[in-house]
Amino acid sequence: MTLREHITELRNRLLISVLAIVIGTVLGWIFYNDAFKFLTQPFNTSVAQLANEHGKTPILTFPGVGDALTFRIKISALFGLVLAGPVWLYQLWAFIAPGLHRSERKWAMVFSAIATPLFAGGMAVAYWTLPKGIAILISFTPLDIQNLIELPAYLDFVIRTMLVFGVAFLLPLIVVLLNMLGVVPAAALAKFRPYIILVIFVFAAVATPSGDPFTMCLLAIPMCLLFFAAELISRFTDKRRARRAEELLAD
Repeated sequence: MTLREHITELRNRLLISVLAIVIGTVLGWIFYNDAFKFLTQPFNTSVAQLANEHGKTPILTFPGVGDALTFRIKISALFGLVLAGPVWLYQLWAFIAPGLHRSERKWAMVFSAIATPLFAGGMAVAYWTLPKGIAILISFTPLDIQNLIELPAYLDFVIRTMLVFGVAFLLPLIVVLLNMLGVVPAAALAKFRPYIILVIFVFAAVATPSGDPFTMCLLAIPMCLLFFAAELISRFTDKRRARRAEELLAD
Protein backbone atom coordinates (compact mmCIF):
# COMPACT_ATOMS: atom_id res chain seq x y z
CA MET A 1 0.00 0.00 0.00
CA THR A 2 1.40 3.41 -1.00
CA LEU A 3 1.68 6.43 1.27
CA ARG A 4 -1.21 8.09 -0.54
CA GLU A 5 -3.39 5.02 0.05
CA HIS A 6 -2.43 5.02 3.74
CA ILE A 7 -3.42 8.67 4.08
CA THR A 8 -6.70 8.02 2.27
CA GLU A 9 -7.48 5.08 4.54
CA LEU A 10 -6.64 7.16 7.62
CA ARG A 11 -8.93 9.94 6.39
CA ASN A 12 -11.81 7.52 5.79
CA ARG A 13 -11.45 5.91 9.20
CA LEU A 14 -11.26 9.32 10.89
CA LEU A 15 -14.43 10.40 9.07
CA ILE A 16 -16.24 7.25 10.22
CA SER A 17 -15.07 7.81 13.80
CA VAL A 18 -16.08 11.48 13.82
CA LEU A 19 -19.48 10.62 12.30
CA ALA A 20 -20.07 7.99 15.00
CA ILE A 21 -19.14 10.50 17.72
CA VAL A 22 -21.47 13.12 16.21
CA ILE A 23 -24.35 10.61 16.13
CA GLY A 24 -23.57 9.63 19.73
CA THR A 25 -23.52 13.32 20.71
CA VAL A 26 -26.96 13.83 19.17
CA LEU A 27 -28.25 10.85 21.17
CA GLY A 28 -26.59 12.33 24.24
CA TRP A 29 -28.47 15.58 23.63
CA ILE A 30 -31.74 13.64 23.35
CA PHE A 31 -31.13 11.56 26.48
CA TYR A 32 -29.48 14.42 28.38
CA ASN A 33 -31.82 14.15 31.35
CA ASP A 34 -30.96 10.48 31.89
CA ALA A 35 -27.21 11.19 31.62
CA PHE A 36 -27.56 14.16 33.98
CA LYS A 37 -29.40 12.03 36.52
CA PHE A 38 -26.68 9.35 36.30
CA LEU A 39 -23.88 11.85 36.91
CA THR A 40 -25.60 13.70 39.75
CA GLN A 41 -26.87 10.58 41.52
CA PRO A 42 -23.72 10.25 43.71
CA PHE A 43 -24.16 13.86 44.83
CA ASN A 44 -27.86 13.44 45.57
CA THR A 45 -27.12 10.29 47.57
CA SER A 46 -24.49 12.09 49.66
CA VAL A 47 -26.82 15.06 50.20
CA ALA A 48 -29.55 12.75 51.51
CA GLN A 49 -27.04 11.14 53.86
CA LEU A 50 -25.80 14.52 55.13
CA ALA A 51 -29.35 15.79 55.57
CA ASN A 52 -30.08 12.87 57.87
CA GLU A 53 -26.84 13.11 59.84
CA HIS A 54 -25.91 16.79 60.05
CA GLY A 55 -28.80 18.77 58.63
CA LYS A 56 -26.75 20.11 55.68
CA THR A 57 -28.29 20.70 52.24
CA PRO A 58 -25.54 21.34 49.64
CA ILE A 59 -26.82 22.58 46.27
CA LEU A 60 -25.51 22.13 42.71
CA THR A 61 -25.50 25.44 40.84
CA PHE A 62 -24.60 27.04 37.52
CA PRO A 63 -22.29 30.04 38.03
CA GLY A 64 -23.36 31.89 34.85
CA VAL A 65 -26.34 32.50 32.57
CA GLY A 66 -25.05 30.43 29.64
CA ASP A 67 -23.43 27.68 31.70
CA ALA A 68 -26.52 25.46 31.53
CA LEU A 69 -26.22 25.30 27.72
CA THR A 70 -22.45 24.78 27.85
CA PHE A 71 -22.91 22.03 30.41
CA ARG A 72 -25.50 20.26 28.25
CA ILE A 73 -23.18 20.41 25.22
CA LYS A 74 -20.30 19.01 27.29
CA ILE A 75 -22.42 16.16 28.69
CA SER A 76 -23.75 15.33 25.21
CA ALA A 77 -20.23 15.28 23.72
CA LEU A 78 -18.97 13.07 26.55
CA PHE A 79 -21.92 10.73 26.06
CA GLY A 80 -21.20 10.61 22.30
CA LEU A 81 -17.52 9.83 22.84
CA VAL A 82 -18.33 6.94 25.19
CA LEU A 83 -21.20 5.62 23.08
CA ALA A 84 -19.10 5.68 19.90
CA GLY A 85 -16.17 4.03 21.69
CA PRO A 86 -16.54 0.62 19.98
CA VAL A 87 -16.64 2.30 16.55
CA TRP A 88 -13.57 4.52 16.85
CA LEU A 89 -11.62 1.85 18.75
CA TYR A 90 -12.34 -0.63 15.93
CA GLN A 91 -11.31 1.95 13.32
CA LEU A 92 -8.05 2.52 15.19
CA TRP A 93 -7.44 -1.22 15.44
CA ALA A 94 -8.29 -1.81 11.76
CA PHE A 95 -5.76 0.85 10.75
CA ILE A 96 -2.94 -0.46 12.97
CA ALA A 97 -3.50 -4.25 12.72
CA PRO A 98 -2.22 -4.77 9.12
CA GLY A 99 1.21 -3.53 10.21
CA LEU A 100 1.49 -5.98 13.10
CA HIS A 101 2.81 -9.53 13.11
CA ARG A 102 0.43 -12.37 13.90
CA SER A 103 1.79 -12.80 17.44
CA GLU A 104 1.61 -9.05 18.05
CA ARG A 105 -2.03 -9.02 16.94
CA LYS A 106 -2.79 -11.89 19.31
CA TRP A 107 -1.25 -10.15 22.32
CA ALA A 108 -2.92 -6.85 21.40
CA MET A 109 -6.32 -8.57 21.31
CA VAL A 110 -5.61 -10.31 24.64
CA PHE A 111 -4.60 -6.98 26.16
CA SER A 112 -7.77 -5.30 24.88
CA ALA A 113 -10.00 -8.15 26.09
CA ILE A 114 -8.54 -7.93 29.61
CA ALA A 115 -8.03 -4.17 29.79
CA THR A 116 -11.62 -3.27 28.91
CA PRO A 117 -13.33 -5.04 31.86
CA LEU A 118 -10.56 -3.91 34.23
CA PHE A 119 -10.98 -0.28 33.20
CA ALA A 120 -14.78 -0.55 33.40
CA GLY A 121 -14.49 -2.24 36.81
CA GLY A 122 -12.32 0.59 38.10
CA MET A 123 -14.82 3.19 36.91
CA ALA A 124 -17.67 1.22 38.51
CA VAL A 125 -15.83 1.13 41.85
CA ALA A 126 -15.25 4.90 41.57
CA TYR A 127 -18.94 5.55 40.91
CA TRP A 128 -19.86 3.39 43.90
CA THR A 129 -17.45 5.25 46.22
CA LEU A 130 -18.33 8.78 45.05
CA PRO A 131 -21.33 9.32 47.40
CA LYS A 132 -19.29 8.45 50.47
CA GLY A 133 -16.32 10.53 49.33
CA ILE A 134 -18.50 13.55 48.57
CA ALA A 135 -20.28 13.20 51.91
CA ILE A 136 -16.95 13.15 53.78
CA LEU A 137 -15.69 16.26 51.97
CA ILE A 138 -18.92 18.24 52.43
CA SER A 139 -19.12 17.26 56.10
CA PHE A 140 -16.17 19.60 56.81
CA THR A 141 -18.35 22.61 55.91
CA PRO A 142 -18.97 24.77 59.04
CA LEU A 143 -22.49 24.72 60.47
CA ASP A 144 -23.39 28.29 59.50
CA ILE A 145 -22.03 28.03 55.93
CA GLN A 146 -24.03 26.90 52.91
CA ASN A 147 -22.16 24.73 50.40
CA LEU A 148 -22.91 25.75 46.78
CA ILE A 149 -21.14 23.51 44.26
CA GLU A 150 -20.77 24.55 40.64
CA LEU A 151 -21.92 21.85 38.21
CA PRO A 152 -18.95 22.16 35.79
CA ALA A 153 -16.50 21.70 38.67
CA TYR A 154 -18.57 18.79 39.98
CA LEU A 155 -18.54 17.13 36.52
CA ASP A 156 -14.75 17.49 36.30
CA PHE A 157 -14.45 15.96 39.77
CA VAL A 158 -16.61 12.94 38.86
CA ILE A 159 -14.89 12.30 35.51
CA ARG A 160 -11.40 12.70 36.99
CA THR A 161 -12.21 10.29 39.83
CA MET A 162 -13.61 7.64 37.48
CA LEU A 163 -10.66 7.96 35.06
CA VAL A 164 -8.13 7.68 37.90
CA PHE A 165 -9.78 4.50 39.19
CA GLY A 166 -10.04 3.05 35.67
CA VAL A 167 -6.37 3.70 34.83
CA ALA A 168 -5.22 2.47 38.26
CA PHE A 169 -6.93 -0.88 37.68
CA LEU A 170 -4.83 -1.29 34.50
CA LEU A 171 -1.47 -1.04 36.28
CA PRO A 172 -1.31 -4.75 37.29
CA LEU A 173 -1.98 -5.70 33.67
CA ILE A 174 1.01 -3.61 32.64
CA VAL A 175 3.10 -5.45 35.26
CA VAL A 176 2.08 -8.80 33.74
CA LEU A 177 2.96 -7.61 30.24
CA LEU A 178 6.37 -6.39 31.40
CA ASN A 179 6.94 -9.77 33.02
CA MET A 180 5.99 -11.59 29.81
CA LEU A 181 8.52 -9.44 27.96
CA GLY A 182 11.18 -10.44 30.49
CA VAL A 183 11.61 -6.90 31.84
CA VAL A 184 10.24 -7.50 35.37
CA PRO A 185 10.83 -10.98 36.89
CA ALA A 186 8.53 -12.33 39.57
CA ALA A 187 11.43 -12.53 42.03
CA ALA A 188 11.87 -8.75 41.79
CA LEU A 189 8.15 -8.22 42.43
CA ALA A 190 8.33 -10.39 45.53
CA LYS A 191 11.47 -8.66 46.76
CA PHE A 192 10.06 -5.15 46.43
CA ARG A 193 6.49 -6.04 47.41
CA PRO A 194 6.41 -3.92 50.64
CA TYR A 195 7.72 -0.88 48.78
CA ILE A 196 5.27 -1.41 45.91
CA ILE A 197 2.36 -1.56 48.38
CA LEU A 198 3.60 1.67 49.97
CA VAL A 199 3.82 3.32 46.55
CA ILE A 200 0.27 2.13 45.76
CA PHE A 201 -1.12 3.81 48.88
CA VAL A 202 0.85 6.99 48.16
CA PHE A 203 -0.44 6.96 44.58
CA ALA A 204 -4.00 6.45 45.82
CA ALA A 205 -3.65 9.35 48.26
CA VAL A 206 -2.28 11.69 45.58
CA ALA A 207 -4.41 10.55 42.63
CA THR A 208 -7.87 10.57 44.22
CA PRO A 209 -9.36 14.06 43.73
CA SER A 210 -11.27 13.91 47.03
CA GLY A 211 -8.20 13.05 49.11
CA ASP A 212 -10.22 11.45 51.90
CA PRO A 213 -8.96 8.21 53.53
CA PHE A 214 -12.12 6.28 52.60
CA THR A 215 -11.74 6.85 48.86
CA MET A 216 -7.98 6.33 49.09
CA CYS A 217 -8.42 2.89 50.68
CA LEU A 218 -11.12 1.87 48.21
CA LEU A 219 -8.63 2.58 45.42
CA ALA A 220 -5.51 1.20 47.11
CA ILE A 221 -6.95 -2.11 48.40
CA PRO A 222 -8.23 -3.36 45.00
CA MET A 223 -4.93 -2.25 43.44
CA CYS A 224 -3.03 -4.32 46.03
CA LEU A 225 -5.22 -7.35 45.35
CA LEU A 226 -4.71 -6.95 41.60
CA PHE A 227 -0.96 -6.60 42.17
CA PHE A 228 -0.92 -9.88 44.13
CA ALA A 229 -2.76 -11.53 41.24
CA ALA A 230 -0.23 -10.06 38.80
CA GLU A 231 2.61 -11.42 40.94
CA LEU A 232 1.11 -14.93 40.94
CA ILE A 233 0.69 -14.82 37.15
CA SER A 234 4.28 -13.60 36.82
CA ARG A 235 5.55 -16.50 38.94
CA PHE A 236 3.68 -18.96 36.76
CA THR A 237 5.08 -17.30 33.62
CA ASP A 238 8.66 -17.39 34.96
CA LYS A 239 8.36 -21.07 35.88
CA ARG A 240 7.02 -21.93 32.45
CA ARG A 241 9.81 -19.89 30.81
CA ALA A 242 12.44 -21.69 32.91
CA ARG A 243 10.91 -25.07 32.06
CA ARG A 244 11.09 -24.26 28.35
CA ALA A 245 14.73 -23.20 28.72
CA GLU A 246 15.56 -26.52 30.42
CA GLU A 247 13.83 -28.46 27.66
CA LEU A 248 15.77 -26.59 24.99
CA LEU A 249 19.05 -27.27 26.80
CA ALA A 250 18.11 -30.93 27.12
CA ASP A 251 17.41 -31.13 23.38
